[in-house]
Amino acid sequence: MSRSRRQTPICGMTTAASDKRWKQAVNRARRAAWRSLLNPDPEGPPPERPEDYGPKDGKQYFDPAKWPALMRK
Repeated sequence: MSRSRRQTPICGMTTAASDKRWKQAVNRARRAAWRSLLNPDPEGPPPERPEDYGPKDGKQYFDPAKWPALMRK
């Protein structure tokens, strides 16, 4: 249990529980865009670019003395 605590006081900036749904949607859109580029339809619209930022946007440092519960994994 020596690694049951965080070694670095850093956590994600979010209220979202997970990025999974967003990542699935973005990757599906990217694959569809690649398919349309490989088999272009001259009459169809150009592929749209998916968003680059998900619900979990980056990480931030916190004060472990002020938030000791966040140091637990």
